[in-house]
Formats: sequence, structure tokens, C-alpha cells
Amino acid sequence: MQRVLSTHLFLTQRLHPGLLELAGRSGAQAVEIFAARQHFDYTSREHVQELREWFRANPIEPFSLHAPMFPDREMGRAGAPAVNVIHPEKSRRIDAMDEIKRALEAAEQIPFKHLIVHLGERTDGWSQRTIEYALTALEHLGAFAKPLGVKLLAENLTNDATTPEHLMTILDLGHLDNVGVCLDVGHAHMTVGIPEAVSVLGQRIASLHVHDNHGTRDEHLWPGDGTIDWKATGELLNASVPNAAAVLEVHYSLGDAPGEIPGKIQASWEKLG
Repeated sequence: MQRVLSTHLFLTQRLHPGLLELAGRSGAQAVEIFAARQHFDYTSREHVQELREWFRANPIEPFSLHAPMFPDREMGRAGAPAVNVIHPEKSRRIDAMDEIKRALEAAEQIPFKHLIVHLGERTDGWSQRTIEYALTALEHLGAFAKPLGVKLLAENLTNDATTPEHLMTILDLGHLDNVGVCLDVGHAHMTVGIPEAVSVLGQRIASLHVHDNHGTRDEHLWPGDGTIDWKATGELLNASVPNAAAVLEVHYSLGDAPGEIPGKIQASWEKLG
């Protein structure tokens, strides 16, 4: 599996070349950049160009871009609405897709291969409208992403709208053969279980969000700090989706000493075998 580090680990900091170099020293072959304006300001030409020049001069690949979850610099803490492409209000859906496209424009300078898309928020349910809004969003964003050479990957969340079965229903009904899946291992552990998620999503899985939890809260812990059986999970993933990228997505608030981070990153990938 390709080893990818999500910059979610550094979400409270401005993304700069030094952090990307840390990823390289930690054994990462590629990175997933988390599109949050306080971290990666995709609206800033200077910031985008700064990262573009670094990638041009280094072997680390810009594997994927995680779509923004909020349009502001405070992750919604000041009241900004979440980016939700299946929100019941049409204006909210339009605003959400516009914000994602704004971030995706960075692919004109930084050659991301994939865009990770969330369908809804924690409390979003499953209905005919969910299907309709999800199809509209994926078709619209896919058409925008295609000329940029970017493939959409829909992520399983902890809501009812994105269970593995419901994700497959959306993709199959829309004949969205060009849309893949990012299997979030931690979310699967909290919901249907990792074996069932892998069984249902199968070869649609192009990337994995790797992190741990205790089965009840989305903690984004280092692998081994929660209750996921990593030996069994590693064997399952290597047997079922050996070509999927393993994207380590650990929470930024765990407070690890900077000197410990490279070792923890390497140990996390080793748990997958």
C-alpha cells in the first residue's frame, strides 16, 4: 500500500514546506492536503504557488485533497455553516459545492489525483432526497474535477446517508463508475464493522483513512491507541484492497511532542503490515 500522510495532523498550523518535509522524513510517499483555510488557504494564490513549487522540487506526491468541511478559518466555531452538499436547503447545497470547487481549483497548480468528498454531516439520514442530492453533487463536482485530472472519492462517515450499502446504492443508481470510495477505517469500526465495509465496498476502495477509536466516538487516535484489531485489519486490507493508499489521518489535538511524531507515523503504517 502507498503510504500517505494527511495534513489533518497539522490542522491548527499554516501548511508550509517544513511540514511537508516532516512527512517525507516520516516515510510518507505522498500527502493528502486537508482543505481548511487556516491550514491550506486554497483562496490564496501565493499559498498555492508556495506548495506547488515544493512539490515540483521534491519526490513526495500530492495524492489527494480533502474537500473543505467549513468555509471559514475557524472550522465553524464562529457560526459559519458546514459545507454540506446534501443539505435540505438548496442555497446551502449550492454554497457547499461552490466552496468545494473553490478548493479544487488548486489542482490547476498542484496535481492532486483524488478529491475526498463528504456526503452530509453527522446527523444526516437516508431518504430519496438524500439519493437525489448526493447524485447531483457527485455528478456536478465530477464534471468540474475531470478536466483537472482529479477523481472523486466518496467517504463513509458515521451518518446513515453514507453507510457502505448506501454509498454503493448512490454510486450504482447514478452509474457513477468514475467515482471511487475512501474507506474510513475508524468510521467503519464505529458503525458496521471493518470486515463488512470492505466486503460491501470492495474494489471501489481507492484509499483508506487510517486512525483508531474506542468504537463510540470519532477520536482519530494513533493506530493502537483504540480498540481496532490492527493485525486482523491489516491482513484483511492487504488481501482485499492491496492497491489502496493508506492515508494516516490522526487528530491535530493529541498533543504529541514534535520529536515523537515521525516514529509514531512509521509505527502506524507498520501496523498495516
